[in-house]
Formats: sequence, C-alpha cells, structure tokens
Amino acid sequence: MTALKAGTPAPNFALNSTPDQTLSLSELRGRPVVLVFYPADWSPVCGDQLGLYNELLPEFSEFDAQIVGISVDGVWCHLAFKKDRKLRLALLSDFEPKGAVARLYGVYNEKTGETERALFVIDPEGTIGWSYVSPVGINPGADGILKALTSIAPANRRPRKSELEGFQRQRI
Repeated sequence: MTALKAGTPAPNFALNSTPDQTLSLSELRGRPVVLVFYPADWSPVCGDQLGLYNELLPEFSEFDAQIVGISVDGVWCHLAFKKDRKLRLALLSDFEPKGAVARLYGVYNEKTGETERALFVIDPEGTIGWSYVSPVGINPGADGILKALTSIAPANRRPRKSELEGFQRQRI
C-alpha cells in the first residue's frame, strides 16, 4: 500500500469525534487541513507528536489550518486521551470498519492493524499538497507541515519568514 501523493484529490470521509458527532473532510473545505494519521493513543511517540501539534496550534492558526488526528482507536479511548493530554485538536476514530479511511489514503498497516505515522496537508480546494510517511517510532515533527502550509497559503496569509525562523530556533 502506498500513501497518496501531492496533487491527488483528498478522498472525503466522515468519522466520529465523539459517540454522537462526526466530522467530514468536506465540512472543512475552504481552509487548509492537516491530517495526522498515527498508530495509537497512549503510545509514547504518538503522545509526543500530538502534544507538539497541540502546542503549535497558534502557528497553524496563522494559516487558518485545521489539524485532525486519525487512528483506529475508538472514540471513548480518544476522549480519555484528549482529556489526559489536554489536547485541543480533533481526534477522529477510524475504528469501524477498521482503518477504512487509512486504507483510502494508503496508510493502513495490515500487519499491525494500525495506521502508519503519516501526514497529509490538504489545500482549501481539497487537493493533497504534501504527504509524508514517517517511520513508526519517529516523531516527524512540524517543520514539513509548516513548509507545506506556507507553500499552499495565499501570499497575504503567510507568516513572515522571521516568524517561522523564530519558531525553529525555539525548538532547538
């Protein structure tokens, strides 16, 4: 299975964010979307990765970008994980049929029954602008996401280069 590449229309989906609420990709049309596929709530790398993106929500908001985490965990697991980690980003459950959305994006691992650690930046028109699959044990960070958001942002929505450089210096 190969992850979808830049230039591919992003497949639409609707997944549960709570037991009685769903979020669809089409609802987010008109703004950039970052899909963060990750193997499992509660794993150390996943917790660090999502914690980083949670801390960077102000930077992502400079692009009007919506960050959405997706794993095969159930909604109750997501809710407990979000509460424990104080996450403010949406976590969607690709639980049943298991991994259906991850399969659409080419990032479901049949061997482990989990999603790969993969990132997709989708432009406001619904086309994948950038994708990346990270080794499962490595946090991919945010630099690639920020560069991709900069490349698809209209000139009037781009943060100044000095602001992005300041962000990178803070992380070192």
